[in-house]
Amino acid sequence: MFEHVLSVMIFLPIVAGLILLLTPAGKGLARLTGLVISFASLILGLDIFFKFKEQAALQFVENVPWIPSFGINYHLGLDGISLFVLLAGAVLMPMVYLLFTTKEKGYYANLLIVQGAMAGALCAADMVLFYIFWEIMLLPIFFMLGMYGGEKRIKATLKITIYTIAGSLLMLASIVYVGVTYHSQFGEWNFAISQMSQLQLAGPVAVLAFFGFMIAFAIKIPLFPFHTWLPDAYTEAPTATTFVLSAIMAKIGVYAVIRFVVPVFDGEFARFALLLAYSGVIGMMYCGITAIAQKDVKRMLAFSSASHMGVIALGVFCLNVQALTGSIYQIVAHATSTGVLFLFVGILEDKMKTRKIEDLGGIAYKAPVFAFFFAIAMLASVGLPGTSGFIGEFLIILGAIKFNVLIGVLAGTTLIIGVCYMLWMFQRVFYETTNERTEGFTDLSITEGLTFLPVIVLIVIMGLYPQPFLSKIEPAAQQHIAALTKADTIQIAQSTHAQPAEGHTVEKKN
Repeated sequence: MFEHVLSVMIFLPIVAGLILLLTPAGKGLARLTGLVISFASLILGLDIFFKFKEQAALQFVENVPWIPSFGINYHLGLDGISLFVLLAGAVLMPMVYLLFTTKEKGYYANLLIVQGAMAGALCAADMVLFYIFWEIMLLPIFFMLGMYGGEKRIKATLKITIYTIAGSLLMLASIVYVGVTYHSQFGEWNFAISQMSQLQLAGPVAVLAFFGFMIAFAIKIPLFPFHTWLPDAYTEAPTATTFVLSAIMAKIGVYAVIRFVVPVFDGEFARFALLLAYSGVIGMMYCGITAIAQKDVKRMLAFSSASHMGVIALGVFCLNVQALTGSIYQIVAHATSTGVLFLFVGILEDKMKTRKIEDLGGIAYKAPVFAFFFAIAMLASVGLPGTSGFIGEFLIILGAIKFNVLIGVLAGTTLIIGVCYMLWMFQRVFYETTNERTEGFTDLSITEGLTFLPVIVLIVIMGLYPQPFLSKIEPAAQQHIAALTKADTIQIAQSTHAQPAEGHTVEKKN
């Protein structure tokens, strides 16, 4: 493998997207360019996966001084956590270009830019570099939603933009605080994430900085009560944009909590872990119950996605290896299952010109392959044993009970809600009597079927044989949990029924 593989995965899509925007290329050439580059990223991602060593340290590192006077470096690297989010994007992005062939040139160009920016955020090992890629991610989403979205796209665009900018400003202030604190404690400027764990942070300002990071990432995930932008944005966005937001971008919010908050604010994280865990559970319950009342398939999946992101975030807040490993595994499981479901709904909308559940019915009789693939992705989404969704959710619930019995029970109970609304929707859309709209529904074409098949197979493989994936995740998960055991001694605020968490009482940093 060549030395700068991560840089290629980042800048090849960004440069190609910018060239498309600045040249008079047609939409056919733009789609072909996106397809070729996304397949190139997939090949590079798979090569990285198979060459990745089962260890916690960053691999494929690139580290070049950028602004030496302020300790800012062009520093890239991957560990077992960022690897799987990056790989999820590499596997899923080619599907967009294969399935949706009629978009404008600007749409495909923005997809390429956001693909590169997301890869940059996942590979960045310097806080300032991460922030730059984090901000770049917003711009293509702004244009794709604002220019190509549904009737209420302007409102949805403004809402997601205001939320994201507000969170980004809080994160920028927190980064500045961390950098200044490092300079005052060690006499030099440095924004390398690996060095930030040496900081001794305490007091009200450290707590404010902690929440500055957490709010920024909670908006992106999104966590309750910062989720209110999600239903409108997911519903009004074009299918590919919703797919990117749900399948990849939301996962970067969870990844960022693990990468930045846990090692830097280990004491504050342990102190507020119980509060954050309850936020995840409440979000699961609220979004799951709200999904039941939806009449639009896409809007129902939007609330379903938010509910499942609460599950993933919960695993991070439980302070033990089992839950954290489950969260990382569930990131890929959720990306493949819910992401694919959004793509299926996009095909459904293109053919039926509607997403209303009451207007659909009997599709399984007209399109059995479509129904079969949809069913596998849906069952993975609700965590059926034998699918990828079961492994991650099982580990998260196991870790949640270890952390706090009440939270574990509430989380396990809430997952049942997802089974209810998903099966109810599937029964009405696929097995009710056909009507005038669905009578002419056609099955997946050969190209569409071959596009979905690898991801459907991956869902099953991850459900039946998870060890090759878990073995790459566990070293990094163990390292992050071990970092919490070096935090300042903190008594975590608990409810009457709380159970001690792993890493509950911790020692001084070295």
